This record gives sequence, structure tokens and C-alpha cells, in this order.
Amino acid sequence: MIKISITTSRRTECVPVTREIQRALKGVAAWNGLLHIHSPHTTAGVTVNEQADPDVAADMEQAYAKLIPWNAGYAHAEGNAAAHIQTSMVGTGAWVPVQNGHLAMGTWQGVFLCEFDGPRSRQLWLTPVKEV
Repeated sequence: MIKISITTSRRTECVPVTREIQRALKGVAAWNGLLHIHSPHTTAGVTVNEQADPDVAADMEQAYAKLIPWNAGYAHAEGNAAAHIQTSMVGTGAWVPVQNGHLAMGTWQGVFLCEFDGPRSRQLWLTPVKEV
């Protein structure tokens, strides 16, 4: 498993992390298979979406806030229930194909760490699954 650190700067933020992931894979011999990308946090998720236009990430952030508002009378005493719910909606992991050691995604696709309770220092855990 490879661990990378990501620092977020806002409470809700979709951070493009494709480059950081690809950099982390440079230390692994070229391989084909799948990469599992996991967020070990209960208030930060992982998704794949368009990375070419930053407005897509901004739109996602706005939609998460509208769907699950921060102050809606939740019972969770810690005060960040919305972040937990948003993370459950997005999920904490994604699978991406790998070809010759490089992420194999569509032209416009990228991987995002979705922060819902920031700013914080986060980790992503990368698990390569090589073809047999």
C-alpha cells in the first residue's frame, strides 16, 4: 500500500489528486491492473469526474451543500453530521484501471479527494492490484 498526504483548505472542497497519485505510482515498476484509491476518513470521500474544467468541482461542492445542508438539526453531537452524510453519498474509494503504470482514464477524467469537514490534512491509501 502507498500512502499520500493531501492538505485541504476549505470545509467543502473537491481537490484534484490525479497528479499526486500518478507521482506516487512512479516508485512502482510499470504494471497493468487496477488501482484502488481509499480515503480512511469518515468525512472525506473519493470520486472520479471531469478535471479539465474547475467549474465542475465547484458545481459538485455547491450541489453537496444544497443536498445535505450543514445546519439541519442533526443529532450527531460533534456538529459535523452533514460531512458524514456527504461522505457516505460520495463513497470512500474508487477503482481506476492502470496500463503500463499509468492511470488509464478518459481524456477529461480525474480523481478527486472530496473534503467535507476541512480544512484538514488527509491521506489517500493506494493499493495496486496487478493483472495475473
